[in-house]
Amino acid sequence: MTRPSDVSANGFEHAGEDPPPAASQYVIGVDYGTLSGRAVVVRVSDGAELGSAVHEYPHGVIDATLASSGEPLPPEWALQVPADYIDVLRYAVPEAVSASGIDPEQVIGIGTDFTACTILPTTAEGTPLCELDAFTHRPHAYIKLWKHHAAQPHADRINTLAHERREPWIARYGGKLSSEWAFAKGLQLFEEDRELYEVMDHFVEAADWIVWQLTGEYRRNACTAGYKAVRQDGRYPSEDFLAALAPGFEGFVHDKIERPIAELGERVGSLTAEAAAWTGLPEGIAVCAGNVDAHVTAPAARAVEPGQMVAIMGTSTCHVMSSDVLAGDVPGMCGVVEGGIVPGLYGYEAGQSGVGDIFAWFVDHGTPAYVAEEAERAGLGVHELLTEQASGLAVGESGLVALDWHSGNRSVLVDHELSGLVVGTTLATRPHEVYRALLEATAFGTRRIIQAFEDSGVAVRELVVAGGLLKNALLMQIYADVTGKTLSLIGSEQGPALGAAMHAAVAAGAHPDIHAAAHAMGSRSDAVYTPDAAAHEAYKELYAEYELLHDHFGQDGNDVMRRLKARRRAVVDA
Repeated sequence: MTRPSDVSANGFEHAGEDPPPAASQYVIGVDYGTLSGRAVVVRVSDGAELGSAVHEYPHGVIDATLASSGEPLPPEWALQVPADYIDVLRYAVPEAVSASGIDPEQVIGIGTDFTACTILPTTAEGTPLCELDAFTHRPHAYIKLWKHHAAQPHADRINTLAHERREPWIARYGGKLSSEWAFAKGLQLFEEDRELYEVMDHFVEAADWIVWQLTGEYRRNACTAGYKAVRQDGRYPSEDFLAALAPGFEGFVHDKIERPIAELGERVGSLTAEAAAWTGLPEGIAVCAGNVDAHVTAPAARAVEPGQMVAIMGTSTCHVMSSDVLAGDVPGMCGVVEGGIVPGLYGYEAGQSGVGDIFAWFVDHGTPAYVAEEAERAGLGVHELLTEQASGLAVGESGLVALDWHSGNRSVLVDHELSGLVVGTTLATRPHEVYRALLEATAFGTRRIIQAFEDSGVAVRELVVAGGLLKNALLMQIYADVTGKTLSLIGSEQGPALGAAMHAAVAAGAHPDIHAAAHAMGSRSDAVYTPDAAAHEAYKELYAEYELLHDHFGQDGNDVMRRLKARRRAVVDA
């Protein structure tokens, strides 16, 4: 059996031996998404992706009924099963290696990334509480997925108290902590299932839990600790603050979440014999610190310089950017963390809770049967047909403007009680017109985020797009026209997995740091979409209407959206 002390910094046994050339070294990146996990085999020398495989989570997202008990879940819940994550290692990793045609012995490291904040309660040894017979019927024993928004009332209380006490850390999060993050989810668990809270030894980010399973070592990665658990300048919110929030909650940091920090690209440990059996990889190779899917994508897109904002566009969008400027308070930012994306720069995060999810919702639930029939006759998918039809519309021709809040607002309002809206519908409105309005609404949301950064003195000079939605040329052109920014595109279809693999290469010693890895292994096509001047001017008028609706329903006191959600909860809970 290989002991960690027998493994050199580059991932090889017997440190005295010369490692093989970089051309024959490979790393694995595993990207844990909302519905599936993807493994990619990457060559260390140039970032070539040689094989990949996807494993769909058998349990998916649990948001209606807890299967173990048949208990219906309240609105805004979103849970997952940790065994699904282990299955990604069992199935996707070996399949990706097999598809690549490489010898597994040539793999020197593995890296992982996760959606965040995706978090679970465990025992001291790391066993998820939902896997214990006593707790399989308890919803709070399961993983709370990033889009679990049922902790919004708890987030509201945290924010109110932070401002009342003038807590200095609140400004680093744009003035509001999200219901998606660790403190709101932890407070919800504390108040709704106190027994489970007391039994729980650790409240663990899934990004750290999977590394724990791979190495037997539990460390907190610097990214999620900073962005999702409010760790700033080496400190978390004080016990005094937590006690004022809820008596008995003062030990949350010390007892449940605080652990030694692992910096991004740092080697946390070595692949254990058990994990080697799961994956088919050599025991003892390097395993790097966990990371967040969005943040890890920036180096994969070679976006490691100040002012390059990466928009990772999928079911939701996360906007990440590094800067040499520390702004005190960017409205709605999800956090600014020193070294949070790449070393030596301040890493900023913002985002939109719903993007691709909104388009999918409309296709699945808002289009009549004749649209699907027309798409089938044309040999197209419904999304493709609606995109083709929408591309024939001039800016403003539909007479519609929408708010992109169908899954709440992450930035800049940080309020998941908000909901979607389409204004301007008539009896003549057709599905492709609504579809275009929804595309435009998400672009307006991104422009509002950019505006918040630039108004705060943090320059955004370029948009770099990653994620599945970059394939939609109409959507990309709309984003360029709405924002007035040039759009570059990542060169990989597996941005997060590639980024995770790059960090594994750093942890294994194949590259000195993530900057070097980004230039050697990352890829980007520059200025693929440029703004059309006439369309940009036309969109200024529509964006002005969007801003009026944004402020009216989001921050000027019209609480109808919040009241309607409260009424729905009251009816469902009755």
